[in-house]
Amino acid sequence: MAADPAQARIRMRDPGPVSGHMPGYVRAAQLVAHGGNPNMPGWNAQDIPDQSGRIAVVTGANSGLGYVTARELARKGARVVLACRSEARGNEAVGRLLAEVPDAIAEFWPLDLGNLGSVREFVDELPYEGIDLLVNNAGVMALPHGTTVDGFETQFGVNHLGHFALTGLLFPRLLCTPGARIVNLSSGAHALGNIDIDDLNSERNYRRWTAYGRSKTANLLFTHELARRLAAVGSGVVAAAAHPGYAATNLQTAAPKMQGRKGAERFMEIGNRFFAQSAEAGALPTLYAATAPDVRPDAFIGPRILGWRGAPAKSWRASWTLNDQAGERLWAASERLTGVTYEGLKSKKRAAGRPRSGRRCGRPVRRYG
Repeated sequence: MAADPAQARIRMRDPGPVSGHMPGYVRAAQLVAHGGNPNMPGWNAQDIPDQSGRIAVVTGANSGLGYVTARELARKGARVVLACRSEARGNEAVGRLLAEVPDAIAEFWPLDLGNLGSVREFVDELPYEGIDLLVNNAGVMALPHGTTVDGFETQFGVNHLGHFALTGLLFPRLLCTPGARIVNLSSGAHALGNIDIDDLNSERNYRRWTAYGRSKTANLLFTHELARRLAAVGSGVVAAAAHPGYAATNLQTAAPKMQGRKGAERFMEIGNRFFAQSAEAGALPTLYAATAPDVRPDAFIGPRILGWRGAPAKSWRASWTLNDQAGERLWAASERLTGVTYEGLKSKKRAAGRPRSGRRCGRPVRRYG
């Protein structure tokens, strides 16, 4: 990496008109003014287009937002791969999904995003040559300091690097599938964190919420840079991002439970009960980003009302998540750390000849079986 700290470090400030550090009432007014989209009033799961014949991979699909996302895609006809770390919980989720949607096509495949060996094994074992939809949903939040199997800080390693590697290894199957999409789950909490290329593992001063915000910033920068590179080679693959707002899932209580902090766990449970929207509502931005025909590359979709709850809408994002230089540096660091490069995106200059979008997969696509 660059030796000059001024070059290597990306200090995230937001000089633009929508700042994460402005007074709350000003930001709220801007979110109301700019967060809504009249083209999608009241959009819900019933509005998902038919997904018959499509193959969707959803990470972290055994519970919460991931489970709802997988279930609703299956309800609309997609064959859904529930990619989860726990075999017991993954198989239980498949059984629950089939009980709710008897004609669904769903299956569990083991995937541990905190272990790059597991990511490679998942991709090697997955039998489908074409992937229509990849939803990078799994994540951890505000955990005590820890490291993945490969030695990365847990939140950055799982939330970003694991998904960067998974997307890259599956990329040839997405690139050769007409209409393919990649959706990365971020959070409004991206405003809490910056990216320091010299300290991606937060070794200097670990703060669990700052580290979480950094990982969510990484999700948005990854989406931005991926969308830029796809456009440069003329690909029709769409990369977008989404966030659930404040949705009641087990993610909020996981960290306090791990630390034995009963008071904090109870506080989160009360917040979920009285203030959060349901997981069903929280999954709508993801489902919109994954299926709505008018989603543009690098879109960021979240709840309409102040980014907390409501129907899907274009969401506010900090200007640093649209920084081309930051995206390039994070991409280069992610390739170095994971050892994964994206076949077909080796050059950001448009390839000569026909665009890559719609290219046939190298071998017959295994759709079912």
